[in-house]
Amino acid sequence: MSASEQILVEIVYARPGRQRVLHLKVPDGTSAREAIERSGLLAEFPEIDLARNKIGIWNKLAKPDASLRDKDRVEIYRPLIADPKEVRRQRAAEGKVMKKGGGDAGE
Repeated sequence: MSASEQILVEIVYARPGRQRVLHLKVPDGTSAREAIERSGLLAEFPEIDLARNKIGIWNKLAKPDASLRDKDRVEIYRPLIADPKEVRRQRAAEGKVMKKGGGDAGE
């Protein structure tokens, strides 16, 4: 494929209640960052900061300068608001407390 050929890529960003999936034709050799910039998502979602938000290609973390291939799916990830391990620990602790106090229900 020569550099003048176009490839089709998908750019995806989701936040609670809203998801955008855009299909773009870009020149072969375009980086993930360039495709995101061309997509218009940075203007539509000003909270996206490519210095802070991680990105991936087909659910695998990728660097912004990664070259895209035809039919790649570029995903922009939002920062986690809670550490999943900590949330599981809290749920487990709450479950133990509930079990200890569960005997009062039948009295």
